[in-house]
Amino acid sequence: MHEKKRIFIVVKTYPTISKTYAELVCTAGVLEDGSWIRLYPVPFRKLELEQKYKKYTWIQIEAERNTDDFRPETYRPYDFSKIIIEPRGSKVDWDERRRIIFNNKKVYTNLQELIDKAKLDNTSLAVFKPTKILNFIIESTEPDWNLDKLESLKNLSNQMNLFQTAEEIAEEFKVLPKVPFKFSYRFEDDTGRQSKLMIEDWEIGALYFNCLYRANGNKEIAITKVKEKFFDEFLEKDLHFFLGTTKKFHNIAPNPFIIIGTFYPPKPSPIQQMNMFN
Repeated sequence: MHEKKRIFIVVKTYPTISKTYAELVCTAGVLEDGSWIRLYPVPFRKLELEQKYKKYTWIQIEAERNTDDFRPETYRPYDFSKIIIEPRGSKVDWDERRRIIFNNKKVYTNLQELIDKAKLDNTSLAVFKPTKILNFIIESTEPDWNLDKLESLKNLSNQMNLFQTAEEIAEEFKVLPKVPFKFSYRFEDDTGRQSKLMIEDWEIGALYFNCLYRANGNKEIAITKVKEKFFDEFLEKDLHFFLGTTKKFHNIAPNPFIIIGTFYPPKPSPIQQMNMFN
């Protein structure tokens, strides 16, 4: 049974290729009562321009529980043609974003506590505040998409409407370039436990390709610029992670969480810090 949901978008993961749904994005956000919701599957790049929502935007959309996913936060979008994207303010209001995101929500500082909760009740989305950022790690990975998954896209295109031209089909299934690097944070939680978590945020993928373009294709310059933002600049901010699990590894991985987004408002003033605890 689908129902209208009003969602404040905080996460869009970098697109992946699915053998079932083609090119997909996982979107997560918070409802008006502060509870988490995940929208999946979302064929984001195939949406019309007016249907494409940005981070930190309120949207209204019909959705229903995705019963193929045991994680309680996961909902399936019902009809993107009826999506309503509410206008954003012209100025960035970090205090308002804090109020919405942290509303009625625990901010975890102990990673094992969060992992235990995920195993207990299938919690799969959370805000996490690292105690200390130790490093930003860049590792090379496969430069191209998996060939089997690319073949699945070709098969999907063959099943498309016969009235579409080959050019229209190719455009519909155009694949976003794969980021040839894995980006991760190494950090400590409030017990001193060190962890390394990969970042799968659209923001970091888009940043890499923007930097690559400005660097005239020089990958070393591009990844240096990415590190300058996500390590040098973000360490001066009040950095939080949006953590999420993958359905495949939720119940089998010792730590099923990855970083699906970052929240980096300015560090609060002493007066703001006092108000947070009052």
